[in-house]
Amino acid sequence: MRICIVGCGAIGGLYAAHLAQLPELEVWAYDASAAQVEAINRDRLRVTGHVSLAARVRATLDASEIPACELGIVAVKGTFTEEAIAACAASFAHGAVCSVQNGIGNEEVIAEHVTRVMRGVTLPAAHLAAPGVIHMDGPGATWIGPFEPRPARMDEVERLGSLLNASGLETRAVADARGAQWTKLLFNCATNPLCALTGLTHGELCELPATRRVVGELLREGRAVADALAIAFEEDPEVLVDRLGRANYDHKPSMLQDVQAHRPTEIGTLNEALVARARACGVPAPVNAAVADLIRGVEQSWSSRPDDR
Repeated sequence: MRICIVGCGAIGGLYAAHLAQLPELEVWAYDASAAQVEAINRDRLRVTGHVSLAARVRATLDASEIPACELGIVAVKGTFTEEAIAACAASFAHGAVCSVQNGIGNEEVIAEHVTRVMRGVTLPAAHLAAPGVIHMDGPGATWIGPFEPRPARMDEVERLGSLLNASGLETRAVADARGAQWTKLLFNCATNPLCALTGLTHGELCELPATRRVVGELLREGRAVADALAIAFEEDPEVLVDRLGRANYDHKPSMLQDVQAHRPTEIGTLNEALVARARACGVPAPVNAAVADLIRGVEQSWSSRPDDR
């Protein structure tokens, strides 16, 4: 069986390295970073930290090199979903594709290019330590299920779940993954932008009473939107925030890493997307809106002062 990981950065690389341990799988990876692709092909894809792995993965910058794949996993940042899936779509003409990206709205973009889509949510924490090297900061479960408007077959969902579990990544194949997706959405909306704005790690953010109060307000607004949409959480988002704050105390969320590197953030699929759903439901979300506006201000400052680093 053949699978392609679209986006072989921190989370995508984690998936690729684990799945490449399975002898029945041929694992491909598409990435836009020449340094990442070169390092993977030269030195193998390596994972350090919580686990130690080294894997042979066929990485490429050219999506046309990727053969037909039965399964795919999209792990690029939301800002690059359209570009990445458009490039790789031909390889999934007869396959099913799962998003494990942050936020909401990515599956809709993937479904414009792929017939059968899965909604996925992943909680492991990782960062790119060097080209070809993923540091796993902490473990976590993954949930996958059919994306309702253009669903993958349940047998495909279960097959991918079985492969991920066999590779060492705890995965739950479910008929409806919206509860898990919204649990992580609220978690990310309440922590990622605040870490990006303050420079605090996840644990530091939760430990400081002043910032933890803002976390609580963001969660309260998000919960009201989920309630309006009749979405039942997989876990209480507030409990998840504090639990992972203790478990991954020193973890720098991806949005903080992006801000420090002056890269575009995923605010569009996180707080901005939540605010859009809130408006559609008639639910106020002023704190989420303010935080999203502040992140956009930070992004604008880079173009206004390109040499100020």
